[in-house]
Amino acid sequence: MIKGKIKKLSPSIDEWLKEAKADRASSQEGMFLVHNGVVRQTPKAKVRHGIDDGSVVTGMIFSYDAAKVDAAISETYKMDGIFHVRVWLNEGQLELGDDIMYVLIGGDIRPHVVDALQSLVEKIKCECVTEIEQKD
Repeated sequence: MIKGKIKKLSPSIDEWLKEAKADRASSQEGMFLVHNGVVRQTPKAKVRHGIDDGSVVTGMIFSYDAAKVDAAISETYKMDGIFHVRVWLNEGQLELGDDIMYVLIGGDIRPHVVDALQSLVEKIKCECVTEIEQKD
C-alpha cells in the first residue's frame, strides 16, 4: 500500500441488497446481516483489552491482502446455509468516522447467518488486514 493513498467511496448497501435478492440463490435466503466497521476514537487496546494509555485515535492507515480476503470469503460460502457473501474494504489514510469495511451475509436462518458474519469479520480482522492506529 502506498502511504496516503486516497480512501475509497463506500458502497450502497441498498444496491448490495437489491443485487443479492435478484440472485438465483435468494429464494433460499431468509436473512441478511450487514457489518459496517468504522474508525473510532477509542484505541483497540482499550476496547479489547482494557489497556488505557490515555491516547485517542485520530486516524488509521488501513490495508489488506486481497487473496486472503478472497480465501476467507470462499470459506464462508462453505458454511451451513450461506448463499450470499459480499465484502468491501477501504484502504489508505482513514479519518474518524470513515468506513473501514462492509460485510453482507445472506443465508437461510438466523443462527447460520450470525455465525457466518461473526466468523468472516473475525477472520478478516485477524488474518487479512493491517490497521495502524494514529494517536494523540
